[in-house]
Amino acid sequence: MGRHVLVVGGQGGIGRALVEALRHDEAVDAVHATWHHQAPAPLDGVTWWQVDVTDEASIQSLAEGIETLDWLINAVGWLHGHGAGPEKHSREISRDQFLRAMEVNALPSLLLAKHFRPHLKRSSAGVFAVISARLGSIGENRIGGWYSYRASKAALNMALRTLAVEWRRELPSAAVAALHPGTTDTPLSKPFQARVPAGQLFSPETTAAYLLDVIAQLAPEHSGRFWSFDGDSLPW
Repeated sequence: MGRHVLVVGGQGGIGRALVEALRHDEAVDAVHATWHHQAPAPLDGVTWWQVDVTDEASIQSLAEGIETLDWLINAVGWLHGHGAGPEKHSREISRDQFLRAMEVNALPSLLLAKHFRPHLKRSSAGVFAVISARLGSIGENRIGGWYSYRASKAALNMALRTLAVEWRRELPSAAVAALHPGTTDTPLSKPFQARVPAGQLFSPETTAAYLLDVIAQLAPEHSGRFWSFDGDSLPW
């Protein structure tokens, strides 16, 4: 029997590429994907769900609608919008921007874990994987800036690490992972691509392939770690 997979944020740049790759994967029997603002066109092999990841009732409704699940991949993220961008200096910090980053980048994964825990407990090889960012690594922060984004991704990483400790006892067949996707050619990274070295800006399809290779290798003994797209383990 093939895997049943949910991609949260299936209309985003990386999320949509993950959906496309998974629906053509012979090892996958069912693909579920979420959208928020813009309804997608129907895709063969994909069941679409409208979800607001900042609303717990919306996530609970999604969990109640999906019976079987093996992999949950959260590809939702926020960096800029409505005139707000990464803060280069502490003078630029905004309460609203900070809270928005936490609301979108950190909290949804905890709510997803809460409501999809029973599904992954029933799976013999469950995976809970979330796209984080290398900028969330405290150990690698040497240039500063990007306060809200860094803090929200660091909070996400701590949440996933803590979840892995809990699930190691209660869901021993599951793996929890934070994933760094590299710099991908999406609207999220568009304003910052000029400084990306040659060969280090990936298409969404390339990033999706890298991430799915990492996810496919995950086992319970790997739970609670932070992985780069190339399979390297990153410092928290």
